[in-house]
Amino acid sequence: MTATAYYIGLMTGTSLDGIDAVLVDFAPAAPQLIATASAPLPADLRAELLALQSPGANELHRAALAANGHSRASAALVQQLLAQAQLSPAQIKAIGNHGQTIRHRPELGYTLQIGNHALLAEDTGITVIGDFRSRDVAAGGQGAPLVPAFHHALFAAPGRNRVVLNIGGMANLSWLGADGWVTGFDSGPGNVLLDSWIAQQHGASYDADGAWAATGTVDAALLASLLAEPYFALPAPKSTGRDLFDAAWLHDKLSAFSALAAVDVQATLAELSAQTMAAAILQLGQPDEVFVCGGGAYNTDLLQRLARQLGCPISTTAALGVAPTWVEAYAFAWLALRCQQGQSGNLPAVTGARGERILGAIYPA
Repeated sequence: MTATAYYIGLMTGTSLDGIDAVLVDFAPAAPQLIATASAPLPADLRAELLALQSPGANELHRAALAANGHSRASAALVQQLLAQAQLSPAQIKAIGNHGQTIRHRPELGYTLQIGNHALLAEDTGITVIGDFRSRDVAAGGQGAPLVPAFHHALFAAPGRNRVVLNIGGMANLSWLGADGWVTGFDSGPGNVLLDSWIAQQHGASYDADGAWAATGTVDAALLASLLAEPYFALPAPKSTGRDLFDAAWLHDKLSAFSALAAVDVQATLAELSAQTMAAAILQLGQPDEVFVCGGGAYNTDLLQRLARQLGCPISTTAALGVAPTWVEAYAFAWLALRCQQGQSGNLPAVTGARGERILGAIYPA
């Protein structure tokens, strides 16, 4: 019988658009993506997770219940994935569970992703590895982004300056240098402000294909005000999240632009994301190619804006064999593998940690 090493990766990103799951076999020299599945978060759970991004009453109780709800939804998705692949829990080495970030404050020494890993292990009968970011933060790092090490392992091409750009709620990039140099950081907002504004104006969860933004006109004064945010000028290593770029941040920035048409605000927010992503890439060098993953990979308007800023080909990670939707979940399956093997999962040059660390806490089946 051919040896296998099946791992499941689970990811819920800052966009809160759902849970993504992948099943990967790491036994072959070239890992094989066996099955994928995704499910939207239940509406009440999504609302609670979004509310928990900000201080509120009875937070500890509510966060514990939300963690349970997140894990039950994750367990149901794992069962779906196993049925699809016709595998049993006993055949899976581990689940790498990112959980849902509700606070990210590495400058204060903590980051918090909720998800009851013990409950997930109990409900699936599979070993669960979670809390990947805390050890890097404890070692003085940002705890993010963690994906550059994985991007290097899976996507690097000797002799090519390649960038993998993940556009989720936030945007982070991995520079995979022709000479083997790897670095990366969060450039700032990806979809988070676009999603927030269209939700306020139209009740939609996202701007499909960037169609609404594409009909607006960028306001130069508003764009300059947004670009003045100090985060963009900070040197790497750096990471960010909804703790900074949230509805309150946007409301404050828009206070002097109340006469601006809503569609022009959306266009300006799209330009902000595109310009800050491009600037972050170009400060590292001129890439030969850029591959985009995450939900933003399906935003045609945003990618067109990005292409205008960069003088190189832009495509999605589908060209590298992994559809944009599944890259981050794949990364956390890989991080679970690294943890079980006793190998480091972080890159100090990326996160700023004092050294390489084994990431994750293990909850045996």
